Amino acid sequence: MQILFIVDPLASFKIHKDSSFAMMREAQRRGHTVSACEVPDIHWVRGQAVTAQVQDIRLTGNKASWYEVSNTRSAALKDFGAIIMRKDPPFDSEYFYATHLLGQAEREGAKVFNKPAALRDHPEKLAIMEFPQFIGPTLVTRSAADILAFHAEHQDIILKPLDGMGGMGIFRVGANGLNLGAIIETLNLDGAQTVMVQKFLPGIAQGDKRILVIAGKPVPYCLARIPQGGEVRGNLAVGGKGVAQAISSRDRDIAEAIGPVLAARGLLLVGLDVIGDSLTEINVTSPTCFQEIFDQTGCDAAALFIDALEQAA
Repeated sequence: MQILFIVDPLASFKIHKDSSFAMMREAQRRGHTVSACEVPDIHWVRGQAVTAQVQDIRLTGNKASWYEVSNTRSAALKDFGAIIMRKDPPFDSEYFYATHLLGQAEREGAKVFNKPAALRDHPEKLAIMEFPQFIGPTLVTRSAADILAFHAEHQDIILKPLDGMGGMGIFRVGANGLNLGAIIETLNLDGAQTVMVQKFLPGIAQGDKRILVIAGKPVPYCLARIPQGGEVRGNLAVGGKGVAQAISSRDRDIAEAIGPVLAARGLLLVGLDVIGDSLTEINVTSPTCFQEIFDQTGCDAAALFIDALEQAA
């Protein structure tokens, strides 16, 4: 099968931890051919199929120059056996338009994972609100007054933008309310931008767990991303320590309840974030932690993902 990965620039990959790289490596190991492009490489001309300028690549096994390009060509997306959309957030207008181009490619016969419409319908922070039984106290609003009232009720809160990733723009405000007004102004831009506010979960001290769900089924190990120093954020991008561990019975309950629902909507790969017993995010754009889990436990999420891809494509 010929597989096209829509990703960020290949030169930016940190292959010791990149999950897209792990997928590519497993796909090539099984005899599939691997191609890559970026979102700006996709175009659609009137009366023609959605097309991209792609690079056919081969992984070399060499850390210094991990891939080589065998060919650069224009190719209709419908001609690939599978397309894996792995562009990192932010989920901005260009990402939104890309899902529409990929949706047209689907109508032409392309098989895209995760499904473009499902990517649009499941913004990674907002998506948890569909499953209130698994989340802590949460507010989504533009209103500064609503945020102040939420803080008055819950005392210790987390505020974050809806379009951030890697811990970007996350603030904690304790009972004293120090700087809450300034933080609200920064995040909601005087009412122009929606903010998510959540009650602080002390379980973050034991880690923000990334639970991978593939074809509706949880991977048996997760990665707990544990804050370091004075940080409240466990994200690896801001220095959190990743510790792989078996998923708990609560983790499994959450994943087994949500996973099949999301899989039925076209989300082949999902990353659930759980702090303590509470779901905090549903990651659908480019869930990570494959390599960290494999390095520490031997559980091969990339192999499980390619198994599922082969079944679905």
